[in-house]
Amino acid sequence: MTKPEPGIPPSRAAPVTSAPMADRRVLVVGGGPAGSAAAYWLARAGHPVTLVEKKAYPREKTCGDGLTPRAIHQLDAMGFDFSTDGFWRIDGLRSYAGDELMLEMPWPSHSRYPNWGGVIRRRDLDARVAELVAAQGASVRQRTEARPVLEGGALVAVDLVTEGETERVFPPVVIVADGSLDRFGRRLGTSRRKDYPMGLAARGYYASPRSRDRYLESQLDLRDETGASMPGYGWVFPLGDGTVNVGVGLLSTFKRWKHTNTTKMMDDYVRTAPDYWGLSEETKLDDPKGGKLTMAFSKGPLVGPNWVVVGDAAGAINPWNGEGISYAYETGRIAARVVSEAIAADDLTLLARYPRILDDEYGLYYKMARIFVKLIGNPAVMRTLAHTGLRNRPLMEWTLKVMANLLDEDEGGVGEQAYRALAAMVRPLPVA
Repeated sequence: MTKPEPGIPPSRAAPVTSAPMADRRVLVVGGGPAGSAAAYWLARAGHPVTLVEKKAYPREKTCGDGLTPRAIHQLDAMGFDFSTDGFWRIDGLRSYAGDELMLEMPWPSHSRYPNWGGVIRRRDLDARVAELVAAQGASVRQRTEARPVLEGGALVAVDLVTEGETERVFPPVVIVADGSLDRFGRRLGTSRRKDYPMGLAARGYYASPRSRDRYLESQLDLRDETGASMPGYGWVFPLGDGTVNVGVGLLSTFKRWKHTNTTKMMDDYVRTAPDYWGLSEETKLDDPKGGKLTMAFSKGPLVGPNWVVVGDAAGAINPWNGEGISYAYETGRIAARVVSEAIAADDLTLLARYPRILDDEYGLYYKMARIFVKLIGNPAVMRTLAHTGLRNRPLMEWTLKVMANLLDEDEGGVGEQAYRALAAMVRPLPVA
């Protein structure tokens, strides 16, 4: 009999059946964007892969459901069908600061990424991407919980628990993609750096007469019930089916963030959102759901002797704008390449290259983002940025490129340029 996990009644323990030691299937823990991307690209490279998802598709996720051009690029590479029911094309971003300032900006042209995005509920997106994973030959196991088996702190096996039955497997490599809670990774010793920023967000669904709008919308000067500015933003993302995704986000760099109720923030935002969305208690379709946003690769370590961590489990969310789906797909794909090369060379020490690749790709950009979000922890700074920026279209169009990480290669120095330009709007702030 397996030894029950703490808090699990003995009646739920089940006999363990062990897979043969020769099993060479890479195990991916978590069936969201990061895990699915890793499994897809490994399977496409010819590796046997098992993707395990604790719940069953389709399952709800607390998410804004928005896809930037970076996410569209990754989905297109995996053969996603954008004509599928539930996908709504988005042409750009509309930003507000209070009632008097509004700017509508199309997605910028780029040499690599498309100039359009989209919105699709995560319950639909993840289920359809999992189908693409299975079509590549990977085994997708739903309602299956993965539990690490450790000896001396080292990962030696994984127990897969499905409907009370436990199977012990011995994968050569495990890719940890179980989201911001990262229960599997924490058993391996991963933890979050407390000096890095974190976000809090809440979202809900509303019926709306404007659900076929082609623009995402964000409110940059979010106010609490007293009228004071908050270092966060509100959003409305149209789904094209008569509903919209409505949410608010808040940064931990705000002094009072621990005492902020995101549900109350949602109520305040819904009350002050533009009338054309038709948001009210009567049009609310569900109660708001909230969660933490782990940002700027705040989790670590990101790699072990036979495992790597991707997506939200790695804290990969972009601090500039709270975007996580793109970076989940991207880190999953990067991890798949590193794991594929390590297995092909029969040398798992090559996994150690993974954090260095991430640093080369995102290091300066995220470093400058961390500095910047500390600045906007001051409500006066956030208010100044929003009101000054929305009066300057060229600056805001360039800012959109920066915050969505869509500057082209010939616009180099993205991280430092972004910080300096935005900080210049609120001088005399120090520039690092």
